[in-house]
Amino acid sequence: MYLTKEEERILSGEEGEERKWAMETIVALGEVFGAERLVKISSSQVSGVSPKTIGKYGLKFLRRIRNAKVSVLTTLNPCGVDLKRKEEFPKDFVKEQEEILEIYKGMGILPSCTCTPYLVGNTPSFGEVISWAESSAVVFANSVLGARTNREGGPSALASAIIGKTPEYGLIIEEEREPQVLVKVKTDLNDEAEFGALGYSLGKLLKDEIPLIDLGNRRRMTLEEHKQLGAGIATSSEISIYHVKGQTPEALRKEMNPTEKIEIGEEEINQVFEEFSESENGPLVVGCPHMTLREAEEAKRFRGKVLAYASRCVASLVKESENFKIYGDTCMVVSPLREMGIEEVLTPSVKAAFYMRNLSGIRVSLIRKREALNEIQG
Repeated sequence: MYLTKEEERILSGEEGEERKWAMETIVALGEVFGAERLVKISSSQVSGVSPKTIGKYGLKFLRRIRNAKVSVLTTLNPCGVDLKRKEEFPKDFVKEQEEILEIYKGMGILPSCTCTPYLVGNTPSFGEVISWAESSAVVFANSVLGARTNREGGPSALASAIIGKTPEYGLIIEEEREPQVLVKVKTDLNDEAEFGALGYSLGKLLKDEIPLIDLGNRRRMTLEEHKQLGAGIATSSEISIYHVKGQTPEALRKEMNPTEKIEIGEEEINQVFEEFSESENGPLVVGCPHMTLREAEEAKRFRGKVLAYASRCVASLVKESENFKIYGDTCMVVSPLREMGIEEVLTPSVKAAFYMRNLSGIRVSLIRKREALNEIQG
């Protein structure tokens, strides 16, 4: 892979061990994927923030490179604690979380603690090259914003943030973003949870093939529907971009004619809901990916116990009630739910259902928002 003289100097260690590690990381990644060079990025989104996800070895690694500094706008994924109500979380967990955040902040990273950085100021424009690690945000950035990023791991996104560059391969290259499969949706989707189920089903079917989704004459998708669609795809596959016919920016700019065609209907959507149908009780857990303000205000109308998750920015604008609690900075996937006494939940997010079941061992049921409203009020 071609390196400039400056890049070679960093790789040799002339600018310190931390930058050497970062350059070694992205060069090795580029060589694995056949990149010819490094290209500049405008921002990064770093995952691996909660003690639950990085573990003791991840923390040990962060301590080793704590003197590194990022060189581009860099935001953080959710941490494992609501920093405004730390008393609700295990003390040892909080202590580790605070150390992790202090290290990241010392590097110059903004402690955004959200999986929706595009809602809090890290919003790349069409065609911008970025290096993001949060899977659902990667899909949203590529598909809805038209930015360009591969699905990075936490270390590679951090390395790119330090150097300000990423290897030029995969979805950074325009030709690699073309769809391979036309997906005809043969049923009406009237609930955000159904878009998540569509994404989850597509991911399992296509695995790594990029879809061009044809929704027929349906109205334009909302931001919240895109969030759930992308999160569902990212949960069940390695796909990091989708196109929607007549709606997403690249599908609007050029003609797309994938050679393969498939259909998805009501049966496939319902199968996803049946896959996650283990709980009849427990709180309604919402906010995966993190809630928009509109979603948060909507969730306040549910009766019964509701646990909502959002960025600190959104959480600070929403008034709580006796049965409605909104957590900032964290999410249900990376917080210690079982240690907090939660063993079963209902949720309209297929990503939340998948990871709460598989990472935390919690019994979950995926439900539509309209069903959740009716059940809770009834």
